[in-house]
Amino acid sequence: MPEVLRAEGVSVRFGGVTAVNRVDLKLEDKQILGLIGPNGAGKTTFFNAVSGFVFPDEGRVVMFGRDVTREPPYKRARKGMGRTFQTERPFEELTVLENVLIPAFLKHPSRRDAERLAREVLAEVGLGERADQPAMDLNLARRRRLELARALALEPKILFLDEIMAGLNPPALREMINLVRQLRDRGLAILMVEHIMEAIIELCDHVIVLASGEKIAEGTPQQVINDSRVVEAYLGTD
Repeated sequence: MPEVLRAEGVSVRFGGVTAVNRVDLKLEDKQILGLIGPNGAGKTTFFNAVSGFVFPDEGRVVMFGRDVTREPPYKRARKGMGRTFQTERPFEELTVLENVLIPAFLKHPSRRDAERLAREVLAEVGLGERADQPAMDLNLARRRRLELARALALEPKILFLDEIMAGLNPPALREMINLVRQLRDRGLAILMVEHIMEAIIELCDHVIVLASGEKIAEGTPQQVINDSRVVEAYLGTD
């Protein structure tokens, strides 16, 4: 598969603290790559560095063969990158449709075209019938779907998912796993930070494990969950 995203030796420091230390990543077309590790491992910082919300102190990020290390998120979005956020913050006073229209306008200045895209995306994530409902009325599972819909409205080729399954009950979790799989099947490359190992094992082709800001293991889900370093640092012996 062709490579769509690469991070080379990415390091991020906050004052005298090294949050991420020379971490590499390679994401291929139509691949789901998981990023896991204990709290404080540097996952979110690395995720932000690769998606443009933090600029690395060392290393570089290459997207579709072009260096985007110093490019802000909106420029990466225009090139085909979309992401969700760990804490969903919809515009609560707006409708579900209006929330998705905002990112849709980035590539579709025409209201008609933007609304067509927004409604298609809402149907895809299972919120089509709630388009005219105020976003404040959505429960957690539907808010997560709205967060995903806003990312998809950018028409990304690379999708970043930041703990999109956290806090979901078992039926909602199963639906989200199936939805992410469908997105991959229609051609998206996906990088996901996730604590729910059920989702990592079912979805990911490859997994990177961080601890204390450094990569300690990578491989298939089965390889990493059986790695003694991963068990000690993250999974535990139980």
